[in-house]
Amino acid sequence: TTIYAKVPEKNDDLYVIATEGDRCDNLANQFYSDSSLWWYIAKANNISTMNIPAGTSLRIPNSKEFAKGS
Repeated sequence: TTIYAKVPEKNDDLYVIATEGDRCDNLANQFYSDSSLWWYIAKANNISTMNIPAGTSLRIPNSKEFAKGS
C-alpha cells in the first residue's frame, strides 16, 4: 500500500469549479500535463473517485512538490 503525504494548502494554488464531464485524470492532464497525477488532485480535495460532480469546487495544487508516495 502506498502512503501519500498530505497536500498542504498554498497561496498560489488554483481553485476551479468542475463542469459536466470533469474527471481527475483530465484535470491532471490539463494542469500538470500528466494524467497519472489524478490521485494528487483527488488527495488534495479528499475525494476518492475519478468522476467529479459538476459544480464541485476543487483546489488544484500549483506545485507537484508533494506528488510522491512512500
